[in-house]
Amino acid sequence: MILKRLQVGVYAANCYIIADEEAQEGIIVDPGGDSEKIYQLTNSMGIKIKEIVLTHGHHDHIGGADALRTLTKAPISIHKKDAEMTEDPEKNLSVMMYGPDSNFMVDKKLSDGDIITFGSKSLKVIHTPGHTLGGICLYGESVLISGDTLFERSVGRSDLYGGDHDTLIRSIKNKLLILEDDTKVYPGHGSDTTIAIEKKSNPFLR
Repeated sequence: MILKRLQVGVYAANCYIIADEEAQEGIIVDPGGDSEKIYQLTNSMGIKIKEIVLTHGHHDHIGGADALRTLTKAPISIHKKDAEMTEDPEKNLSVMMYGPDSNFMVDKKLSDGDIITFGSKSLKVIHTPGHTLGGICLYGESVLISGDTLFERSVGRSDLYGGDHDTLIRSIKNKLLILEDDTKVYPGHGSDTTIAIEKKSNPFLR
C-alpha cells in the first residue's frame, strides 16, 4: 500500500494519498487546500482516485475537496454526523479562516464500520467523536489515519462545534488504543507516531 503525505492549505493540514500500487487506484484523505497540486501529484503517480474521504468537517481539512471532486470525478464522503458541516461555513469554520468559504454537499455519508476499498486494499471507518460529532479514523494494514482525533503526544481540541473532551478521550482509549502497538498513526497535523508511543507518552491519556 502506498501512503504519501502532503501538507496543504495555509494551515498545513496533512493530506494523504493512499493507494494500491498494483491496481493504480487510491483515495485522498483530507484535501484541505491545494487541490490542483494534489491532482497533479496523483496523475504523476498514475493513480486513479476512487474516493475523497474527509475525517471531519473543519475547513482546514475540507477546503480543497469540492475542487478536487471536479478534477477527479471522485465522490466525497464524510461521516453522517459531520455531513451538515460541509454545507455550513460557520460550523466548518471557513468564515473565520483564510480563503473562500466551504459550502458543498457530500456524495456519501459514512457510518462506523464501513469499509473503503481501492484496488485490493481497504480501510475501515472508525467513528471517533469528540473533536467533532462525526470525526472518524481510517484503519488497515497496521496504519491508522487519525484526523484530528489523536496526535503525537496530544489529542484534538474539543472546544469547537460538536466537540466534547470526555467523549474524545473515550473514543481514543476505547477504539484506538486497543489496536496493535506497532500500528503507525498518521494524524491530521504534525508528525506520525505509533499506538505504543501514545500509550506510554501521551499526557492526555494517562
